[in-house]
Amino acid sequence: MKQRINTIIFLFTCFSLLIFLSGCSGKTNESSPGEAAAAGEVTIRVGQTGWGNLEEGLKAAGLGDTPYHVKYSVFQGGNLILEAMAAGQVDFGITSEIPPIFASQAAGDGGFKVVAVQEGNTLNQEVVVAQGSPIHSIADLKGKKVAFVKNTTAHYFLLKMLEEAGLRWQDIDAVELSTADGLSALISGKVDALASYGNAIISAHQKDAITIASAKDILSGSFLVNVSDSAIKDSAQQKAIADYLKRINQFHEWSRSHLQEWAQITADATHQPVEQALQTLQEGEAQRHSRIIAASAETIRSEQDVADTFTKADVLSQPVKVSTFWSDAFSSGLSTNK
Repeated sequence: MKQRINTIIFLFTCFSLLIFLSGCSGKTNESSPGEAAAAGEVTIRVGQTGWGNLEEGLKAAGLGDTPYHVKYSVFQGGNLILEAMAAGQVDFGITSEIPPIFASQAAGDGGFKVVAVQEGNTLNQEVVVAQGSPIHSIADLKGKKVAFVKNTTAHYFLLKMLEEAGLRWQDIDAVELSTADGLSALISGKVDALASYGNAIISAHQKDAITIASAKDILSGSFLVNVSDSAIKDSAQQKAIADYLKRINQFHEWSRSHLQEWAQITADATHQPVEQALQTLQEGEAQRHSRIIAASAETIRSEQDVADTFTKADVLSQPVKVSTFWSDAFSSGLSTNK
């Protein structure tokens, strides 16, 4: 009997020890938020326009192996990136000067801040017509159907071109379409002209479209770096984005010394001849080197001029003070315009 009791006590002790060790093992596998961040659990969600140029660029330059996760998404325009940012789906995205002006009017001021400026070229920002069209100038657009992408550079430069030609916005039949739908409408003859940018203009020329006006001397070449308010407030994400900005600048430096290689990657992604992609890259870099710089009074003033143009044209219901959605949270790690 005594032996039986001793056996029961021994088994109970072993069972208790196993429970204790199991509990200790479970605790050691748990990690605090700081430990998770150190282990590479930080994620930044990046929006790209047109195609995956940032993702492919960092990869090609050997900069894609980041100590944090990067989740990429592609959008047809910067306005859509900021819509996704307002919905809490994107943390980082580069747009033209125009989308932030309209996004700032949304609920919660859009949930973003402009934190830096990417200087770049203003090529492939045009108004085009189909080959054989009787339209040869902006003045000829009076009474015509013109497709454009709302709240983007296309919207802005079309306004400026019409003004220079002595026309008002009301003098044309403006048709709001996405880049892809606008191109389709032009090719099918549903619209008379297309104001667009990027791949849509490249593809339009492949379909023998004719340029009647270019915005290369209208646009500033300032592309704004937008970051969600939540990412700015999160110290781990902020650190990751600061590193990501440096990697983009390193990629720009790499691309200038590897133009042929980058042209091939670009051509494959955008379905254009590599010679055309190379020429665009060469002309773009000749016009203005691509690089990310800190925000300045000059860049803020440039966007304010854009906002005032939309206000004057009654596109905005009230004046917008653009400095309210700019932040210097990342300026210390970036060079200035000087």
